[in-house]
Amino acid sequence: MRRQKVRILFSVAIALFCLTPAVSAQNRSVGEKSVAVQADEYLNGLVKEDRFSGAVLLSRNGKIVLSKGYGLANRETGTPNSPRTKIRLGSLTKQFTAAAILLLQERGKLRTSDSVCQYVSDCPKTWEAVTLHHLLTHTSGIPSYTGLPDFRKLSVYPATPTELIARFRDRQLEFTPGKEFRYNNSGYVLLGHVVEKVSGKSYAEFLRENIFRPLGMNNTGYDENDAVIENRADGYTPTPRGIRRAPYIDMTVPYAAGGLYSTAEDMYLWAKALADGKLLSKESLDAMHAPFRNGYGYGVFIGEQYGLKNITHGGGIEGASTLLSRFPNEGAVVIVLSNIDSVFTEGYGKRLGGMLLADKVNLPKVIKVSTRELEQFEGRYQVRDEAPTEDIFLAGDRLRVKVSGGGAMSLEPVAKDEFVVGDDFEARYVFTRDAKDKVNAATFKFGKVERTLKRITPPAPSLVGNTTFRLKGYENARFVNLAGSFNDWKASTIMCGREGAEWVCRIDLKPGKYLYKFIVDGDWITDPGNPRTEGDENGNNNSVMLVP
Repeated sequence: MRRQKVRILFSVAIALFCLTPAVSAQNRSVGEKSVAVQADEYLNGLVKEDRFSGAVLLSRNGKIVLSKGYGLANRETGTPNSPRTKIRLGSLTKQFTAAAILLLQERGKLRTSDSVCQYVSDCPKTWEAVTLHHLLTHTSGIPSYTGLPDFRKLSVYPATPTELIARFRDRQLEFTPGKEFRYNNSGYVLLGHVVEKVSGKSYAEFLRENIFRPLGMNNTGYDENDAVIENRADGYTPTPRGIRRAPYIDMTVPYAAGGLYSTAEDMYLWAKALADGKLLSKESLDAMHAPFRNGYGYGVFIGEQYGLKNITHGGGIEGASTLLSRFPNEGAVVIVLSNIDSVFTEGYGKRLGGMLLADKVNLPKVIKVSTRELEQFEGRYQVRDEAPTEDIFLAGDRLRVKVSGGGAMSLEPVAKDEFVVGDDFEARYVFTRDAKDKVNAATFKFGKVERTLKRITPPAPSLVGNTTFRLKGYENARFVNLAGSFNDWKASTIMCGREGAEWVCRIDLKPGKYLYKFIVDGDWITDPGNPRTEGDENGNNNSVMLVP
């Protein structure tokens, strides 16, 4: 559910390509090292690097292989996570909303072919062609309210479903219903409203009585900020200054698009119910799992991993990042719930899936490379000036790559000048050298995607100009850049320099108002020394500089 900056969508797309497993040849043999041991070692490594905290459950053919908590549910009290820790689900909520609609269809209360206007008062005329099927499959064309300029500002205030709908009801459709796919939280807000109108119950009450209670999911429910919920994890977020408490969001705002919480154990009950047909009829399950556009069904993506059929969905919300991944033909289930947001749960899940399905997949072998050799690859890489930067650097004895706006991922060597992404062995970087044997470029490969990045020399610090930007508190940063409306948000063209304990940029600006952000080692941040911020047309919150 959590939105990403539009200007770094390219980097997010690359980050999504880079979400999978790093398992050596010895890991293919369960006899040499059990799946539980492999997974435990991997997850403990992520915890030490502050890349994961939460709970994981792995199952194969009805047998739980691993069910364990990692890291802390509360970093102030030292309370550990467990498989029964309650964590926000984010967009995993959508499959429960979809199931509610299908249950109501089974009971003859509605049809997915119905127009949404049958259930919305004073429905906009442009919505008459929008069906519940379009809402379920993200093909309605209705703009997503989480992408509107005022979303961040309004997200801290409570809202009713009617008030949420009012935020986007008067906006034009982005495309003809059914013709395109565009991931959309507004559609699932409308579906939650439909559930309430048809059932006569609140969304939370309908799910509790018709899904959670019948399945024994006693630790799952609708999150409420002020409620006392036993075993609920606190939510955290990674920042350039380390792990911090996640920003506040009023949980009435994500609603039926992302408002639930659950546990790893309860999500396993849900996965089993879908596999065994305990809740929905075969006809409903077939509809849920039928890909429409972009591989999306009703609340889930249907595709392949490692050449095996995979039904999956992730979730991201303030304070949580989640994944439920099912391999129906192999009877495999991977559940990853993290109480740190913006971490690569999809990637962790794919790597864990590779371990769980070691008898079905063939993964490359990681080789040993000295730190001295690894140092040759360090540097900043970029496709072109306006593209996100990709910093490759040594952390301990391993290389990492950090795409601007994304998290750092490990690179594992598999051949000379060739590395796979540590959380996705299907994504790799192949480096090239110049006549002097110096690394000068890298080619990123993932399936049919291939792009070449040049190793760049960062520009000299911009220290002369009529306007000064200062950043304190990031003495250990490798790179600090400045981007804003004055340079079309290009990530690498304005470099800041060190002046004592501060990073400083000076540029010439004409009188006027400018939006800007600092980019600290690839992380886009507002200016902590400037309290004035403003949202832009893409829903991003930016610092404001007024030049007289």
